[in-house]
Amino acid sequence: MKTLKQVKVGQTVKVVKIQGTGPVKRRIMDMGITKGVEIYVRKVAPLGDPVEINVRGYELSLRRADAEMVEVE
Repeated sequence: MKTLKQVKVGQTVKVVKIQGTGPVKRRIMDMGITKGVEIYVRKVAPLGDPVEINVRGYELSLRRADAEMVEVE
């Protein structure tokens, strides 16, 4: 399965599953990244961290480690 970290700039994907447990998973979900939501990847920093995305109408920067926990299609 593909993760958010692997998505190219300019692509829109849909969240299938959020991996991880406890506070880390809760924090990702609190940011509005939940199953079924669409995410547009705006840009990736030169060294790959962070990833800037649009989700639910707002902009969000996500660390690569967190982006790796989000499975998308």
